[in-house]
Amino acid sequence: VQLVESGGGLVQPGGSLRLSCAASGFTFRSYVMSWYRQAPGKERELVATITSVGGSTNYADSVKGRFTISRDNAKNTVYLQMNSLKPEDTAVYYCNGWGHWGQGTQVTVSS
Repeated sequence: VQLVESGGGLVQPGGSLRLSCAASGFTFRSYVMSWYRQAPGKERELVATITSVGGSTNYADSVKGRFTISRDNAKNTVYLQMNSLKPEDTAVYYCNGWGHWGQGTQVTVSS
């Protein structure tokens, strides 16, 4: 099983980023996929989740209305579109599926 995140970087407050997570080694379309994040000195927290087929989504209150999770089952990829970014969104973002984690991608929101 492999989960590979990409798309992180440095962005100014109010900016946008789109994270991607390419999955392999399991039946991607059958599993719930999630994005988590971990800021320095803090515990890892759930950001967003999307169900396998129906595409139902759930978000942490802190990102509702700003972040959108989506998936492309044909490409075995889950995305996180992040808009109106704030400095408090700075963290390492991790993809999770079938109990497995990616290596994370750093998102830094700073002027």
